[in-house]
Amino acid sequence: MVSGDRQTPVGEVGPFHTMQERFSTHFERIDVLCPQPPRAVTTKTIHGNVHFHPANCGRLGMRSYIAKRGTELIEQHGHDLIVSHDYGWFYNGLGSAAISKRTGVPYVSEIHHVPGFPRAADRREVFDKLIARRYINWAKSRATAFRVVNHKEMPPLLQSWGVPKSKILVLGSLYIDLDLFSPFSDLEEAVDGISPKKWDLVFVGRLVNNKGLITIIDALYQLKYRMRPLKLLIVGRGPMRAAVEERVKKHELEKHVEFVEWLETPKDLADVYRASRAILCASTCEGGPRVTVEAMACGTPAVSTPVGIMGELIEDGKNGALCRFDYASLAASIERVISDEVKLAEMGVRARADVLKFEYDEAIAGYANGLKGLVGK
Repeated sequence: MVSGDRQTPVGEVGPFHTMQERFSTHFERIDVLCPQPPRAVTTKTIHGNVHFHPANCGRLGMRSYIAKRGTELIEQHGHDLIVSHDYGWFYNGLGSAAISKRTGVPYVSEIHHVPGFPRAADRREVFDKLIARRYINWAKSRATAFRVVNHKEMPPLLQSWGVPKSKILVLGSLYIDLDLFSPFSDLEEAVDGISPKKWDLVFVGRLVNNKGLITIIDALYQLKYRMRPLKLLIVGRGPMRAAVEERVKKHELEKHVEFVEWLETPKDLADVYRASRAILCASTCEGGPRVTVEAMACGTPAVSTPVGIMGELIEDGKNGALCRFDYASLAASIERVISDEVKLAEMGVRARADVLKFEYDEAIAGYANGLKGLVGK
């Protein structure tokens, strides 16, 4: 596998690490090539048979590193398939195609989302979308298949760019531990003294432009004059932190917005979901997003733009609400979801029921078997 994950090599247990726990049981050996982490590390093994090989170079050297190290690993261990998580400047895909050409091992290009689609957050995303189209046009004759993670958004886009329908493989990327991500029981609330709803709204993700964070703060400001004061928790870190804090200050929302950079364990994250009335996603492009589905599994309705799988999953007014990409629409959707406590509870029950299909073991098995099917295993 050729991945962008930099958390696992430095000991952080993120989504990719968690996914590999069960995914690795379907294969004899998995080698993962990944970018250079923030601090120096050597090869790291997890779950007994998943071996991470962090690059010893920056981005400019990644294509050559992937091609060279990937070829060496295939010659040593005889892998059957190369799976490339492709994004950005697509050095993962370029390197994977080079490995495939040298060794004859087929490669799969995984396109979880395309920046700027369905909507560009800035000029950079307009440019990134052009780069993605150029890569896909180049890769469509080289990749064995393109793995996408939703049915309604990505397949039509790739087909419009000339990818044959037969080369598009839909394999979901949402693998949810439904025991961990579950609603609080009445007993837990009574024993632990947990306040079931500490926050009205929660955002979880990287603090970057395409996540719609300014839109979220502007929506919160608009609601300040229509509802009781709402409390928002923002979980994440990234380059937009200062800009978001400035917007919060401008709207005099300092008492209503709390920031947490990192939660140590998935249980901590589940506790935050359960303690929130609704989760927000104001993104302009996404593959999943995972966090909304995790929250829904905890009985927390989602308010989201129609990105990734959200347009397929959310039924407006039944398990959450869909909104457009502007703050007024987001504010109206938030108000619809959280203004009535009885309906909110009903939506939480429905949200949980609607994501049971993403049960961890079953979803992981579907992904693994889909990849095996490409090589006749």
